[in-house]
Amino acid sequence: MDTANLDLHLRSSVLLNPMFDPYCLFAPLLARLDAETSHRLAIGFLKTPLSKTLYPAGRDEPILAMALWGRTFANPIGVAAGFDKNAEVPEALLGLGCGFAEVGGVTLRPQPGNPRPRVFRLPEDRAVVNRMGFNNDGAEVVAGRLASYAARRGAIGVNIGINKDSIDPAGDFAAVARRLAPHADFLVVNVSSPNTPGLRALQNIGPLKEIVQAVQAARNSAAPTVPLLLKISPDLAREDVTAITDLALAEKLDGLVISNTTISRPSDLKSARRIETGGLSGRPLFAPSTEILAHVYRITGDALPLVGVGGVASGADAYAKIRAGASLVQLYTAMVYDGPALIGRIKSELAQLLKRDGYKSVAAAVGADHRHGPSRP
Repeated sequence: MDTANLDLHLRSSVLLNPMFDPYCLFAPLLARLDAETSHRLAIGFLKTPLSKTLYPAGRDEPILAMALWGRTFANPIGVAAGFDKNAEVPEALLGLGCGFAEVGGVTLRPQPGNPRPRVFRLPEDRAVVNRMGFNNDGAEVVAGRLASYAARRGAIGVNIGINKDSIDPAGDFAAVARRLAPHADFLVVNVSSPNTPGLRALQNIGPLKEIVQAVQAARNSAAPTVPLLLKISPDLAREDVTAITDLALAEKLDGLVISNTTISRPSDLKSARRIETGGLSGRPLFAPSTEILAHVYRITGDALPLVGVGGVASGADAYAKIRAGASLVQLYTAMVYDGPALIGRIKSELAQLLKRDGYKSVAAAVGADHRHGPSRP
């Protein structure tokens, strides 16, 4: 079937059966390809007008609206950093119905990342292992792309990192922030990727405070109203999470993203690919990342907005993150297995759960599992 006939066939299928998901036609083929090749095909698809036809966003239910950082998100569901590293398709992701999308991670200079293969599916575990290594086009190129997105139907955040050969982490983080802040709806400082040597050591309070203050100064000089968040690892000891939370409060950060991928390997993983080096994401990350999210919320209450990410694959998962303390929720790995229609399903399920429990808004459900209020561990 040629491209024109395929386009007509898919359009007709959607019109005749609104419940038809074209992803089911291509998922078996994509599963046979290298994971990174499949991902590049997905990015290419999102660049075409066909993505809007097959996956129209529709109108979000009012109950899903979330007010945060002086703006209103049409819904709290977003795509996590790593999917659109180079800001090639953020508008297309928003067009799928996401309330926001986070691009990156972006470093000061372009870098190729680690050698391929570097992404591995664990289908038996609904998980992925990656050791990409901050492969990206660099801050200058990404800034140019972001500047071209004038009219946005949602927020575009930018995840920032440092080059593998950086000798001045604080200075490099600040330089990336200064270049990208004017084109971002929020910035996320990423010191928690497991795939850049030495990066996670920057979560120690001394170097982390230096980085946060340098990035804040750069942000203040370039775009002072842009919210600044910090993304943390799920592999930190609880006392370290508490220390970072205290730092975030003291330095008046605008939020924490909880959490990045994990280097741990649960004993019940089934896939042979579990032995691959890199960060594990997907279903096995849901419980530990949600536990850290709840731990932070118990300390902060409503004083620090939290973004919950890790293993979200359903409306129930998103609702659990929100009840644990998340104001916004991100996903990525689940779309590898379920495709773009997952966004709409999660929003529909989340709205039903909110109504079932008598909530009038997402905000009313944030932290519902901790109604006793903040407490120190």
